[in-house]
Amino acid sequence: MNNLVPPFTEETAVAKVRLAEDGWNSRDPARVSLVYTEDSRWRNRAEFPRGREEILRFLERKWARELDYRLIKELWSFGGNRIAVRFAYEWHDDSGQWFRSYGNENWEFAADGLMEARFASINDLPIKESERKFHWPLGRRPDDHPGLSDLGL
Repeated sequence: MNNLVPPFTEETAVAKVRLAEDGWNSRDPARVSLVYTEDSRWRNRAEFPRGREEILRFLERKWARELDYRLIKELWSFGGNRIAVRFAYEWHDDSGQWFRSYGNENWEFAADGLMEARFASINDLPIKESERKFHWPLGRRPDDHPGLSDLGL
């Protein structure tokens, strides 16, 4: 699927969400930052990165702090050049405390398919390691691993 540009269909929106999930699961800030426009606008919790360079620095800080990060995204809604997703990810801090972070994102895309705006609301729930649900090896979630709805999340 090489043509993931707006206006989105259900098929292209689902594919765009999975590509985003795969990118973030790579935990490669340089790779991930390239899917945003040079002047992309973000709101992530209480941070407001502007532009690809600030996004790159944000992602470097994020994955230095959120260790063993594993993410699942799910399409919520789409229309025109916008996609809404819900997500959950699991990670631990440097003290070994595990968290499951839940959130919603609203995305807006330029005509070329790069993301112009990303607005994320996220809540962190401390969990015990035994409560983890995301157990695949670091990197891309396997195709046969349950999604959020399948896991009851």
